[in-house]
Amino acid sequence: HHLTPMASTLAEWTGKTVTVITCDGRSIIGQLRGHDQLQNLILSNSHERVYSIDAPVEMVPLGLYVIRGDNVVIISELDEDLDNKFDLTALRGEPLQPVAQNVL
Repeated sequence: HHLTPMASTLAEWTGKTVTVITCDGRSIIGQLRGHDQLQNLILSNSHERVYSIDAPVEMVPLGLYVIRGDNVVIISELDEDLDNKFDLTALRGEPLQPVAQNVL
């Protein structure tokens, strides 16, 4: 049974903390608990980071969370040591815009 490069990487990240950027511009962080052949993701201990230029980063708890594979733009392993160096109460930023998908 041959794994695609993405599936192989997702298997290696199981149990690790990942960041997922979704098609609607959301940034969701959690522990990758599982995935399937359609790249649907199951995250535990997850939260959404909501960015604003006018307020600190808001952390919205999501807990156990499923993200459809067709809604994933980017997934990456989170470097928790580096992430912990940022003061999210002082961080400001424009929210991500939704990803435009052109279907012909």
